[in-house]
Amino acid sequence: MRAAAAGEGGGRSVVADPDPYGARCRLPARRPRVSMREERDGTSSGAVKGGRRALSAGKRWTSLRVRLIVVFGLVALTAAVSASGIAYWLNREAVLTRTQEAALGDFKQEMQNRAAALPLRPTEEELRQTAELMAGGGGGYSVVLLGERDAGKPIVGTSDPDRFTLRDVPASLRTAVDEEQELTAGNKHSYHVFWLRTTLRGTPYLVGGTRIIGGGPTGYMLKSLEPERQDLNSLGWSLGVATLLALLGSALLAQVAATTVLKPVHRLGEAARRLGEGKLDTRLRVSGTDELAELARTFNSAAESLQKKVADMSAREESSRRFVADMSHELRTPMTALTAVTEVLEEEQDSLDPMVAPAVSLVISETRRLNTLVENLMEVTRFDAGTAKLVLDDVDVADQVTACIDARAWLDAVELDAERGIVARLDPRRLDVILANLIGNALKHGGSPVRVSVRTAGDDLIVRVRDHGPGIPEDVLPHVFDRFYKASASRPRSEGSGLGLSIAMENALIHGGDITAANSPDGDGAVFTLRLPRDGSEVAARDGGAGEGGSARGDGGGRDGRGNDGPGDEGQHSGERDARA
Repeated sequence: MRAAAAGEGGGRSVVADPDPYGARCRLPARRPRVSMREERDGTSSGAVKGGRRALSAGKRWTSLRVRLIVVFGLVALTAAVSASGIAYWLNREAVLTRTQEAALGDFKQEMQNRAAALPLRPTEEELRQTAELMAGGGGGYSVVLLGERDAGKPIVGTSDPDRFTLRDVPASLRTAVDEEQELTAGNKHSYHVFWLRTTLRGTPYLVGGTRIIGGGPTGYMLKSLEPERQDLNSLGWSLGVATLLALLGSALLAQVAATTVLKPVHRLGEAARRLGEGKLDTRLRVSGTDELAELARTFNSAAESLQKKVADMSAREESSRRFVADMSHELRTPMTALTAVTEVLEEEQDSLDPMVAPAVSLVISETRRLNTLVENLMEVTRFDAGTAKLVLDDVDVADQVTACIDARAWLDAVELDAERGIVARLDPRRLDVILANLIGNALKHGGSPVRVSVRTAGDDLIVRVRDHGPGIPEDVLPHVFDRFYKASASRPRSEGSGLGLSIAMENALIHGGDITAANSPDGDGAVFTLRLPRDGSEVAARDGGAGEGGSARGDGGGRDGRGNDGPGDEGQHSGERDARA
């Protein structure tokens, strides 16, 4: 029987579908499934996410090198995965589309050449033979033909009953194939070829179907896509290997880039460290014209400017120290003469005119104060110049404290809590200076009784001086050891020089100890705590050995024959604790 041309409607022909692979012809699978691309992409995505989690857990962001490698790796991974995914998708669509077009085109041709030639009421044997002939044409697919023996009595012919039966055809495809399309200007045929991709028994298949126009059997074909899946899996593995190689290459590239970038940064860090250690002549070698070279030039410029400023400051500081030292030495000669004059005036004070006596008393007190100030300034210049040295001796601390108190006639105002037999290797003159300043400060600005306790803690000697005065204001505590600090701007003048506690601190520091000031926890008075090592030999050796240092005031001052305090008992903090007066 001759098949009529498509659209004529006078014969039985396979519809010539103008777009047999368009969206309107493609149906969803019978059940949810994961396509080959989705399976492969899902595996890659899981590997990527797992790799990122492992990288995030295994590497801490502790260095710029690690960050550079991670950033390079992420960029390379993203680019490689994107390129591989696009390449895989394009190849997958190309492979499947080519296979699909070839199979459906051959199936349509076979339907027109063989199925359309069957009678309107074919037998089951005729359907089977025709299906076998269609399947054996070289298309590589199985065929099922569905006809009618009588009205309402379907018969089925199958080319391979063990592989493909009518039960394997998705119901949605059968419905679409059997549905007669409305004829319009854009649709000239009542039946079309429909297809879908599905998975049967773990194997991907292409299932297509159509029917003869004007009556005749309905045909379905089943084409295995297993070869295509294997080809696509091989492609996926190749792309995965390429992605891994790209990732490794990016890591090596990142390592090279990090080394190139971080070497100058490391040199800059080392130079900055040496500069911080005081090596102001540190400079970087500049090569190139990039940003790192510009950074090195900036560092060299900053280091040079810093070296110049430090040199200027050191020169000015040295000049200031030299000036103070020279001034102090120059003042000693006139001060000696003034002291002798004041001693004569003091002896004749009782016989002076009552109108002159107050002026003489003022001259005597201010001369002594000036003499103490000069001695303290000389002591300070020795500390600043680094010429102060320790002269060590074995000292019974209790005897030393008793001698200090007795020399200044403080026995009635000071309570001593010290066990005899506590021996320390210290500079006795400097220990006397420290004790004189701390105890004198407590008596002048605190309140009686002043309690001095001596204890040991491991290798340390601890001396606490506590008074029962009003305490030290909280805003003054951080400044009590500052030079010339005045707690009250309205009382800038005091009997002391304002250097006593600072000199005491310097003498403690040269021993390797320190002094702390605090208010008593019960709110009654202030507590000064002196902490010194019991053996100062190590400190003396580190500082260049013991030697003669200090000032004339180091003899402890004491009281002269007239019961007046000598210069050694200064240190009464003057301005530092002026707020307590």
